[in-house]
Amino acid sequence: MKKMLVLFIFMSFVLVACSEDQVTPNERFEAYVTNWNELEIEKLYDFFSADTKEAFPAEQSVERQQKIYDDLQVSEIEVSYEALGKESLKTAMEEGKATLPFTVKMETFAGPISFDYEAVLVREGEEEKQNWFVQWDSGYIFPELKDGGEINFHTTTPVRGEILDRNQMPLALNDVVYEVGIVPEKLGDNPEANKEKIATALNISVDSIDTALSAGWVQPNLFVPIKKIYDKEMLSKLWQIDGISSQEVSGRVYPAGEAAAHLVGYIGQITAEELEKQEPGVYGANDVIGKRGLEQLYEKRLKGEPGIQVTISKENEDEVILVEKAVKNGENISVTIDINIQEKIYANYDGDSGTSAAINPKTGETLALVSSPSFDPNEILYGTTSNIWETLQNDPMNPLLNRFSATYAPGSVIKPVTASIGLQNGTIVPDEGIEIDGLTWSNGSGWGDYEVRRVSPSNGPVDLRDSLVRSDNIYYAMKAVEMGTNAFITGMEQFGFGEALPYEYPITASSISSTGTMEDEVQLANSSYGQGQLEVSSLHIATAYTTFLNGGNMIKPTLLSTEETGQVWQEGLITADQATVIQEALRAVVTESNGTAHKANDADFAIAGKTGTAELKLTSEQGGAENSWFVAYPSDSQEILIAMMIEETQEKGSSYIVEKMADLLMEIK
Repeated sequence: MKKMLVLFIFMSFVLVACSEDQVTPNERFEAYVTNWNELEIEKLYDFFSADTKEAFPAEQSVERQQKIYDDLQVSEIEVSYEALGKESLKTAMEEGKATLPFTVKMETFAGPISFDYEAVLVREGEEEKQNWFVQWDSGYIFPELKDGGEINFHTTTPVRGEILDRNQMPLALNDVVYEVGIVPEKLGDNPEANKEKIATALNISVDSIDTALSAGWVQPNLFVPIKKIYDKEMLSKLWQIDGISSQEVSGRVYPAGEAAAHLVGYIGQITAEELEKQEPGVYGANDVIGKRGLEQLYEKRLKGEPGIQVTISKENEDEVILVEKAVKNGENISVTIDINIQEKIYANYDGDSGTSAAINPKTGETLALVSSPSFDPNEILYGTTSNIWETLQNDPMNPLLNRFSATYAPGSVIKPVTASIGLQNGTIVPDEGIEIDGLTWSNGSGWGDYEVRRVSPSNGPVDLRDSLVRSDNIYYAMKAVEMGTNAFITGMEQFGFGEALPYEYPITASSISSTGTMEDEVQLANSSYGQGQLEVSSLHIATAYTTFLNGGNMIKPTLLSTEETGQVWQEGLITADQATVIQEALRAVVTESNGTAHKANDADFAIAGKTGTAELKLTSEQGGAENSWFVAYPSDSQEILIAMMIEETQEKGSSYIVEKMADLLMEIK
């Protein structure tokens, strides 16, 4: 009896020792899950049972799973399972079969997916080499695929947001355009001749028409799209050609055309280079993207996000939604621009080259940003003009150049700014005059042969008011030399020169010089009246003038309707009394008979402002082109301030821009 008991204990020990050496289904599935969580999908095939491998070759199992995961952009996968307890494990070890419930959670490009499923493991192999293997089926990918089915992707394209002006008038909208196409069987008795007519009318090649007509899906009675157009007159002419048909589709339209092209920009099909710069999956090869202007600046907000629906379909069954993300249409962008003012300013140029910025000087809201000449973005998208890009690029007036974002020599419109610097640092006292003789002045031998020249002589001492009314270059040169380089540069920097304009739209920073310093006293003198290397944008000089209408505070310019208005960019540049002195002088520039803007006194309301002429000299002895400036506003209402520059006015007379501005302000009023 005792021998039997010892033998039983010994055999029990041997059995326990053997079972401890065996791999359990828990351990085996743990290894499987580890590979799954690490997205080592191809390695999972090594865990498949013999029956599974026979039923599901790699291309139908792990390779398919990998492709589905790639298509869904699966990430952050988390597979967890419920290990077998002691009793269940004992039973599994005896029976050679185990069932383990598991849960899968993952993130996809369409949103999160989670599901529960059961893994069945079976023991296979020779006694000493036995192991546990997974009885895999397609339900491990997604349960809905267990009995067959295909993954489908349905995309909903977002509607691009519109760009609206301050009164909700469209600057860029989604409107009806016309998709012109051909119905092959209607090309008539001479299809080749009709294709030639169509190609000529649309400014495309016959080869491109033939390529479209030779697509595999084309049937004689089907409409084959060729080109989108916006011009209804052109459509009427095309209808006269055999084979032509059309349908209304949605397209991007720019109602202001040339008047706002540089500001609003346009969209176009994304290029390979642009696609490469984007985050993966955000754009496709056939998507459109903002190419310039507001369309480009606010691309992310305007574009929206596509809606995605991932479904599983089976024959004779309804599709089952696996995951979906609702479409997010683009955001409408509302700006402070007044399209009526924008169009009137552009029309006022009437072919002249130049730039203007119009703002509300009290709130800082931008009312217009104009660059002339320009181009029609509708023609870029839908036009039939031959070689339009080549024509625009070779145009000597450079219509593709965005002038309102560039900087230019300001000429005498900078003098109120120089005057403010002098008032602030005590170099200029309003009623204190200085004696100036003749039309030229030099500060001594250090200047060599160079002399500052003024337009008209003075009758008696020149004070601040007279210097602005007559636009006396010598007065400002003398005052700049008196205050010195450091004081002048410090003052200009306080007015925002040398730093980025705090503005939504990228505008080139205004500069004191190419280096930020002055080479010599001559450069200092020239800079004081807007020559030298001094450059400013039309928006910045308009903004600088808000100082005189807001008690010495310079207002921050705004572009988006959602921005807070009336923000102060630079506070206390001059005192309120000093601002009044400059205001009165700017009004006198118009009212005084010897004022440089006296022609504007013919308007039927009071105008104030300052003119300027920037000389683009080739050398100190040889003259060059001249750009004219006028910064003006209605002095009573002060509800709009316009900084206008017209290029190459040397043959047009000093009052040319003044008369244009007066006419413009009267039209806007």
